[in-house]
Amino acid sequence: MIVTLLTDFGTSDYFVGALKGAVLDANPAARLVDITHEVPAYDIEAGAFTLRAAFETFPGGTVHLAVVDPGVGSSRRAIVVEGRGHTFVGPDNGIFGHVYERVRPFKVFHLTDESFFRREVSTTFHGRDIFAPVAGALSRGVGASEMGREVEDYVRLQGAAPSRLPDGTVAGSIIHVDRFGNCVTNITPADFGGVEPMRGVRLFVAGREIRSFRRFFAEEGGAPAEPFALWGSAGLLELAVFRDSAARVLGVGRGQKVEIKFPGGSGGL
Repeated sequence: MIVTLLTDFGTSDYFVGALKGAVLDANPAARLVDITHEVPAYDIEAGAFTLRAAFETFPGGTVHLAVVDPGVGSSRRAIVVEGRGHTFVGPDNGIFGHVYERVRPFKVFHLTDESFFRREVSTTFHGRDIFAPVAGALSRGVGASEMGREVEDYVRLQGAAPSRLPDGTVAGSIIHVDRFGNCVTNITPADFGGVEPMRGVRLFVAGREIRSFRRFFAEEGGAPAEPFALWGSAGLLELAVFRDSAARVLGVGRGQKVEIKFPGGSGGL
């Protein structure tokens, strides 16, 4: 069984190695795959986006261990999420906020059975002592319902999905800026409801209208430094500038509002 690993631990300390050791101690047959350990420290939103962009490439039955946990040792809960054949384990702090939008229906379980934890649990390393052994147990077939009770008051992630204004405008936001400066929004094709992008649809960001929509980065057309929109590899609307940083050109970053207005003020849905 595959267990993926996503953390903000970096690779210069012992943390990742200890995490893997604890998974393998619980299930020596587990296949460990690193998504990344370079999530910016404490950045739950960045971890949530990265998990959302990566998890669907793995086969059903995969267990995803995600640990970006600035609240370690506090009253925040340890949880397991089950949905669409995938299982996720980590802190209840919003790290699965984007996952909740992708795996409906899903169930969330509060981990309370300490028999699945390591014998001694450090208050500063729940990744090793709680989440990793639980992930190992899940990967060998233990059900989440055996580890705790189902809950419905799990922590959501603000901005995980766009909202709909009374006039039908889709009010989204930039949720990630990649290393090339491409700005990934939380807007999906479903938010257009079958309306073709840029055919009567108007896209605004930071007081500027984006007038070009492309299929790929190097598609011909438009001025060389002109920002454009396209559907990115994560299935989300992105803002880009060919061979340049859209974030720099537009002067925007994560959290910037993006609006989609439809013809006649009607919504895309």
